[in-house]
Amino acid sequence: MPIKIPGGLPARDILDSERIFALEKPEAERQRVRPLKMVILNLMPKKIETETQLLRLISKSPLQVDIDFMKTGTHESTHVSADHLVKFYEPPESFADNYYDGLIVTGAPVEHLPFEQVDYWDEFRRILDWAASHVFSTMYLCWGAMGALNHRYGVRKIDLPEKIFGVFPQYLQDEYCFLTNGFDEIALQPHSRVAAVSEQDVAANPDLQVLTWGPASGPGLIATRDFSEVFALGHWEYGKYTLAEEYRRDMDRGLDNVPFPTNYFPNDDPTIEPLFSWRAHANLLWRNWLNWVYQMTPYDLTEVPQLRAQRRPGTDHVVRHAPSSPREDGFRPFLDDGYGLIVPRG
Repeated sequence: MPIKIPGGLPARDILDSERIFALEKPEAERQRVRPLKMVILNLMPKKIETETQLLRLISKSPLQVDIDFMKTGTHESTHVSADHLVKFYEPPESFADNYYDGLIVTGAPVEHLPFEQVDYWDEFRRILDWAASHVFSTMYLCWGAMGALNHRYGVRKIDLPEKIFGVFPQYLQDEYCFLTNGFDEIALQPHSRVAAVSEQDVAANPDLQVLTWGPASGPGLIATRDFSEVFALGHWEYGKYTLAEEYRRDMDRGLDNVPFPTNYFPNDDPTIEPLFSWRAHANLLWRNWLNWVYQMTPYDLTEVPQLRAQRRPGTDHVVRHAPSSPREDGFRPFLDDGYGLIVPRG
């Protein structure tokens, strides 16, 4: 099934070029199905690029998905035209009486700031409070995940001594978990952040479950036991060249503390095309999440508040692991075996 997008959305041309099936509203309404209703809170400066990345992943599901876009009212975006925001985005108050199957909250380049210094922090918290009774399941990404874990569960944000930047191995924690069903023992995940979450705080909260974890990058995927909230600390939504663009942007600014992306360029040579090594797991995670939402969400979305209040979106899982390698022999693949050092044919 296709994704359903607003007419005229710039991402449509890119999706068409990649043979991704997207329908605009009149075409989609001719199909006699109840589409999943999703809203995206896009906090990233480059709105159109982020829209495209997320729509790529959503489109991989066999379900029809109806997309709305939300913007904050307390922060003025400067990297996208005002016309684009007016045409495709609505402020939070426009959604007050709406119910959704899913909410997607993106990251934002503000993880270096204390939460209280982010100019839309209070509004962000109000949106999360609204979602707790109006959205069946929410997927948070990077800073969005850090902010949600702090506001909803008191998990502290930890500033890192240096930026985690590159592609890092994540160890699968539960092979039977619905969200990571089909994952390999090792999943590679892009990271680009200067903060992390307190693993001690996560471990101390019985409502939270670490689903993937890496020795260098820490938890990559966390979820509540009922899957009503999913927290991706990395960027599985990133495109092949996103890390390269971030690296070259910072180098062009003349910054002297730009980290080189780990496990990304073959031979650590930025003149060689980077490896797109996380796409399969990215598609699998999003397909699993959308499939789970479709199976568990009520047909009548006005039932969402009751289900959320009863903590009944999904099935409680009794298995809770301490983050570790999935292997008993202590083998740590990709950390010291030369991963990424591909010698070009010459």
